[in-house]
Amino acid sequence: MNVFKLTLASTLALGMAACAPEGDAGDSMMADDGAIAEAEAPGTIVDVASGDESFSTLVSAVTAAGLGETLSGEGPFTVFAPTNDAFAKIDEATLTELTTNDTETLGAILTYHVVEGAVDAGTLTGAIADAGDAGFTVTTVGGAALTATIVDGAVILTDANGGTSTVIATDIAASNGLVHAIDTVLMP
Repeated sequence: MNVFKLTLASTLALGMAACAPEGDAGDSMMADDGAIAEAEAPGTIVDVASGDESFSTLVSAVTAAGLGETLSGEGPFTVFAPTNDAFAKIDEATLTELTTNDTETLGAILTYHVVEGAVDAGTLTGAIADAGDAGFTVTTVGGAALTATIVDGAVILTDANGGTSTVIATDIAASNGLVHAIDTVLMP
């Protein structure tokens, strides 16, 4: 049975690495509680997101919520980062309200996507495999929980409301953690 779990975890980690943007599959590393080597990371999580157009809405939301300094801090953090397409699934009026008038709620939504520590794809898929059918519970910096499962070879995050998001790119390295891109904004 342990050989099966090891094989499954290895297969899933390789599959997730194959989904990473070109050139990123070999750039991941796991840090227990230490810092990630800056020589291999291009900048902070905010810097990395700012340098990728597919995260421009996230960067605007982080700025509006006043979280830029926090996510540029020492960390390490793991961010399940919604892409622009993920934010496009939110009604435009609601998104405008959050980014202009209800930044407290926006901050709670964004911190629901952040986990303490640098959790790479291999570690996450291993924890999911070890947890079994119920999935692995991930506690966010906001104090709420996400459930991580594997469905048809993809890592799926389920929020407190039963909404789901698929991890579509993994192990995007930053000097203060890792970014995993997701296709839907999660709600606490």
